[in-house]
Amino acid sequence: VMISGTITDASGRTLSGQTTEAFWNSVRHAQPFMIGLNCALGAGELRPYVAELARLADTRVSAHPNAGLPNEFGEYDETPEEMAEVVGEFAASGLVNLVGGCCGTRPDHISALAAAVGSHAPRVPPKLPVKCRLSGLEPFNLGPEDLFANVGERCNVTGSAIFRRLIEADDYAAAVAVARQQVDNGAQIIDVNMDEGMLDSEKAMVTFMNLIASEPDVARLPVMIDSSKWSVIEAGLKCVQGKAVVNSISLKEGEPAFIEQAELCRDYGAAVIIMAFDEQGQADSVERKVEICKRSYDVLVDKVGFDPADIIFDPNIFAVATGIEEHASYGLDFIEATRRIKQLLPHALVSGGVSNVSFSFRGNNVVREAIHSVFLYYAIRAGMDLGIVNAGQLAIYEDLPTDLRDAVEDVVLNRNVDATERLLEVAERYKDQKSGAAVKGQD
Repeated sequence: VMISGTITDASGRTLSGQTTEAFWNSVRHAQPFMIGLNCALGAGELRPYVAELARLADTRVSAHPNAGLPNEFGEYDETPEEMAEVVGEFAASGLVNLVGGCCGTRPDHISALAAAVGSHAPRVPPKLPVKCRLSGLEPFNLGPEDLFANVGERCNVTGSAIFRRLIEADDYAAAVAVARQQVDNGAQIIDVNMDEGMLDSEKAMVTFMNLIASEPDVARLPVMIDSSKWSVIEAGLKCVQGKAVVNSISLKEGEPAFIEQAELCRDYGAAVIIMAFDEQGQADSVERKVEICKRSYDVLVDKVGFDPADIIFDPNIFAVATGIEEHASYGLDFIEATRRIKQLLPHALVSGGVSNVSFSFRGNNVVREAIHSVFLYYAIRAGMDLGIVNAGQLAIYEDLPTDLRDAVEDVVLNRNVDATERLLEVAERYKDQKSGAAVKGQD
């Protein structure tokens, strides 16, 4: 398979708005024999984009420029010699494996190109660092050296009452504004979930996905298609231009169903979140979390041929400070499981729904933000790569009041048997205070 795309003008984007790297990230899962650019631009104008593709693509690269730009009559005036001089430099610089011509080129142009490149060695595809390479209209890459990524959680009918009411009322314009607000607050991926019993979830997913695709501020980000129903996930995948993330699949229904869904995710070109969930249920101990993730990884890599960098594990974030003794270690268990998964499973990433950890304190946003901040401080150090968060409600660890931070750390890290009682006492002092997000909104 050879794939060629078109950069339409000096904006450096395809007609549908993708940059060169975003375009490559969207199609590289097909492992094409060759990737290239053609049409719209002359060789001189096309060169920077060919050079970018040559730097990014770990396969062969082609270039088929026009014979210059069209004149006022829509004709092409660049001579074979002029075109060959520029394209010859492509080859001399090691940018291409195959060259040709698009609009305005004739047999004499092709002869001149052949003569210009014939003495140069073909480009050698580079060895690139292993990363999860996502895209919307723009690329978003996640690897060992990259910072923690915020996945905006508010476009979720199960997690946001406001968003659910908007979707139920068919007020999609306001729902798109929620997505835009997530971007403004620092989200780097947008999670979209339409799992509501009273909704036609597939229709709602398709409608919303098509609408945000026409909003450049939102569409530049990758999308996380979030559903417990495979039909809804697949409906969303069919609307995605870039490289998306599927949230989620698991071994819950057994290995054959898991393999079938994983193969479809691979063929659609999506990265995938794997829940720590198998035929026996959801993992709640460190050992079970790691065991299920290891088994899933082996199936995906060895049986499905999945790219390890496109595997994202969710080892289950559960609520702490519930008053139930068995729940006391839930925060620490996730952190320790994250550390082991990162050590054991090469190139895999770790994610989770961060707001779950603070569910016991719903109604007290100051304490919830503090719990999220402390939890992420330690989870990121253990190797957590991305998390589903309300990007507008993340407190800064160093800015937390000392008494609150200490009490929260005791709970999250399970440092004292009376940690929950102490946090409840401290929480009383903060229940009427505005959270950082509320103050920010007021400003």
